[in-house]
Amino acid sequence: MAMATSSPSSRRMPLVSGYIRLMDAVSRASAYVAAVMFVAGVLAICHMVFVRYALGMSTSWQTEFTIFSVTGAMLMGSAYVLMTGGHVAITLLPDALGGVARKVMWWVASLFGFAFCAALAYGSWIYVAEAFHGQWTTGTVWNPILWPALLPVAVGATLLTLQYIAEMLRGEG
Repeated sequence: MAMATSSPSSRRMPLVSGYIRLMDAVSRASAYVAAVMFVAGVLAICHMVFVRYALGMSTSWQTEFTIFSVTGAMLMGSAYVLMTGGHVAITLLPDALGGVARKVMWWVASLFGFAFCAALAYGSWIYVAEAFHGQWTTGTVWNPILWPALLPVAVGATLLTLQYIAEMLRGEG
């Protein structure tokens, strides 16, 4: 029986533990998407180098595609980085203080991080909607429509915000 091996807090709050498990799974899946986006950016740069220097031809789309794919990959993978604790953290003061002070600092930092990410997600979705409805393009030689390039930023920021909630519910600070 699965409940017998679960922690007491997860038995008391199955909805909370379900949300945490769901967000962890979504964050892992978004990390795979981020990896594919990053590899696509790397392949576009390799293509650009080959076309430009081996074939002596000009390029038009590779740099812009790489910027969009790598930037999107960074945000799409950010929820996974938060979940695994892979971000850069300066813990000298919290480690020195320990106890309640450490917990308070963790909560304050988590709430600020959550607020920033929520604002970023909100603004990103507005930006995507404006780009979609305004039929914005990049204005470059390649000139693709802009909203698909902005979508991973909004999705990634949203997933990061939701993962912050999961981390605060997990309460391991």
